[in-house]
Amino acid sequence: MPELPEVETTCRGIAPHLIGKQISRFVVNNASLRWPVPKHLKKTLAEQTVCNVTRRAKYLLVTLGNGTLIIHLGMSGSLRLASPGEARLKHDHIELHMDNGLCLRYCDPRRFGCWLWTTDNPGQHPLLAHLGPEPLGRQFSAKYLFTQLQNRKQPIKTLVMDNHIVVGVGNIYANEALFMAGIHPMRQGGSLTLEECRLLTKEIKAIMASAISQGGTTLRDFVGGDGKPGYFAQELMVYGRGKESCKHCASDLQEIRLGQRTTVFCPTCQS
Repeated sequence: MPELPEVETTCRGIAPHLIGKQISRFVVNNASLRWPVPKHLKKTLAEQTVCNVTRRAKYLLVTLGNGTLIIHLGMSGSLRLASPGEARLKHDHIELHMDNGLCLRYCDPRRFGCWLWTTDNPGQHPLLAHLGPEPLGRQFSAKYLFTQLQNRKQPIKTLVMDNHIVVGVGNIYANEALFMAGIHPMRQGGSLTLEECRLLTKEIKAIMASAISQGGTTLRDFVGGDGKPGYFAQELMVYGRGKESCKHCASDLQEIRLGQRTTVFCPTCQS
């Protein structure tokens, strides 16, 4: 699944090619995504100019003069910029043709993503209204996290992946941040001290910022919006390395299932 750094990479990759450009055509090759693509979009988007392209959590927001497209990449979705005449791929379900000749194509083999529309403040849309703060924002602080964790008995890894607490910290980055902070993923959230929350927020911010700067993590289905894959995967310390040696202490990394997600940790460094 594309995580926040991948979505931010996509946002930064496509924005310069869309902002200020006019939509010439909106083509839907397959409307059966997580929710059906609204039928009115072909007319609604015609000749509209893109005012901005931003991100909230894992949602891409394409702001036009008459409303906002809300795009989610789902489990396997990707956006890429195609040149005029470039052949369409098998799972290219949506095409946003621009007046500069480029075409923004949405490819999604598993079709769990979405393209929705709102004429209201997108922040008040039901999908976005109850989201927690951005991990790189000032609101996500040690004090904030410590307050959110009070009396919580769930594992800390589950809690930092809860979008109501903080958005976008997916499985890869939760594993990595907890390792770097030296916190066992099964620790009850409410047991963390303020100092441990300081360490954890610091590592989450550092890892997310590093991943964004390097173009996101290269995974099987992800391609950046500029057609270039990310390169953060080569720097992963624990994720995907179960039973291998810890890069810090040489202990065997342990792999368990937590909340139906693969969780890898070092029993020594995260004791």
